[in-house]
Amino acid sequence: MDEITVTLLATGLIFVLLALGAPVFAALALAGVFGIAMVEDLGFVLNRLKAYSYTQSAVYLLTVIPLFILMGNLAQEAGVGQRLFNVARKWVGHLPGGLAVASVLTSAGFAATSGSSVATAATVGAVAIPEMKKAGYDRRLSTGAVAAGGVLGVLIPPSVLLIFYAALTEVSAGKMLIAGIIPGALSTLIFIVGIFALSLYAPPSSARPERYGWRERIVSLKEAWQVNVLFIVVLGGIYLGLVTPTEAGAVGAFTAFLMLMFARRRSGGLWGAMQGSFRSSITTTVMILFTMLGAGIFSYFLTLVQVPQLIAEYVTGIDAAPLLIIGLLLLLYFPLGMFLDAFSMLVITLPVMFPTVQALGFDPIWFGILAVKMCEIGLITPPVGLNVYVIAGIDRDTPLLDIFRGAGWFVIMEIVTTLLIFFFPLIVTWLPDTMMGS
Repeated sequence: MDEITVTLLATGLIFVLLALGAPVFAALALAGVFGIAMVEDLGFVLNRLKAYSYTQSAVYLLTVIPLFILMGNLAQEAGVGQRLFNVARKWVGHLPGGLAVASVLTSAGFAATSGSSVATAATVGAVAIPEMKKAGYDRRLSTGAVAAGGVLGVLIPPSVLLIFYAALTEVSAGKMLIAGIIPGALSTLIFIVGIFALSLYAPPSSARPERYGWRERIVSLKEAWQVNVLFIVVLGGIYLGLVTPTEAGAVGAFTAFLMLMFARRRSGGLWGAMQGSFRSSITTTVMILFTMLGAGIFSYFLTLVQVPQLIAEYVTGIDAAPLLIIGLLLLLYFPLGMFLDAFSMLVITLPVMFPTVQALGFDPIWFGILAVKMCEIGLITPPVGLNVYVIAGIDRDTPLLDIFRGAGWFVIMEIVTTLLIFFFPLIVTWLPDTMMGS
């Protein structure tokens, strides 16, 4: 059987397995095994798989993933989300759509302590949605704002997805993390502007929210000290070259643990919070690693049949502007985001796309931020939009379709941000280029 036919059959098998309800990592792994067996033989497959899981996961850089996840879980247990929302509400709650803006600001702040989009959406959703319900906010705006705010967790460092991209492409993990700061701030700003525009067009609530004085607002800032400390310890250490990303993850997790110790003063509270944090961190880490292994097997099959090389040669030979080619590659994330999670998308696409990006001479850091932005969009688009399902689990009174409709406004805002980054690469590259020792 020729290689093109095998590739088409293996790709089709993924969607068949997904339609039958197989987990994403299993569908990718089985399709990859099928493809390799067709090209080589079953003995070759078994020989390659003997040590595959170890060689792919026993990577020093990957140890930062559970550390960043643990840091976020400990920060969540320490009440960081509730405090941040209280601060944001006092500053912007009285404005049109102010509570929705406060939820986005809280998401941005919590994202600086957690590398997980789902954790950000769940933490902020549990705090912000009940408050917006009480204020009579349009349920589509309130749930959509929190679902979209959660995507900041994969862009604003410390982001697990940015570390994942760095591990797959062997670019600097430190530079990838620092590169996410300005795009993350830009995304937050565009969300805020978008919410104001929506609120002026169709006011989310007729209620008159409480307005706080300047003294109360300034005093409230002390409640955000935990985020500031973690931001300085983790990102400040990486930017100044004092610690590696893995060391920063360890220091950040320990700092969050100290915060939890001081936050939990009741008998038994600390131990229960630690158990929950460790359990959640283990579950999320295992999910990420299994996805990486399953998608890695399929990407190994693609490499075996030389799909990445063939596509890179074909694309670089097209008589078109290189920027247009990169744009077309990024558009592939739209249909993929409808069926796959962010980690699967990166593992499947990067072996194909990254050689092309390098051959065309583009900055891999810039492309990485764009790829992560496209993955963000997949988190709030149907039918797989993971953040939307998280919010649906928190707010059971709002139909899933309404949450997707609310998130749809923010998909447009995400596209605007992505276009700005696409046409102005300096948004991404300036800060990493100023790093100590870069």
